[in-house]
Amino acid sequence: MLRVSRLTDYATVVMAFIATHPDHVHSAVQIAEETRLELPTVSKLLKALGHATLVESFRGANGGYRLARPATEISLAEIVEALEGPLGMTECSIAEGQCDREAQCGVRGSWQQINHVLDDALRAVSLADMMKPPPKKRRIAMQMIESAPIPAGAATTE
Repeated sequence: MLRVSRLTDYATVVMAFIATHPDHVHSAVQIAEETRLELPTVSKLLKALGHATLVESFRGANGGYRLARPATEISLAEIVEALEGPLGMTECSIAEGQCDREAQCGVRGSWQQINHVLDDALRAVSLADMMKPPPKKRRIAMQMIESAPIPAGAATTE
């Protein structure tokens, strides 16, 4: 099963909360309370998100965190990379020389192509998009069916 870690999922929740009031500086305690996440978890996430320059931190009595850029300018890929590292379906889709069998591999190019599609998809979704209500499942399924390539030799109704 392909999926992001729980921490990455929580990072999107934290980022979405901060984005609800983009000009406000939120304390880690406030973020933890509002998102109903444990304070140590929120602190760990904020550290990683700050290191990735997705949030800005401010020290002092009125210190806290806010987005480093508008939510429309932060991609889902950036959030995932802040917690997971470089996006890659397989080791060899990230960089060359990661696998002993690379020279004989007949599927490496396909994995790299899939990796590029996934990367493009995650970069096309902004934090602001993540905060919108999800579209109806049926509409998503129909869009996927309509945009899927027709296999060679398949019968069509046109």
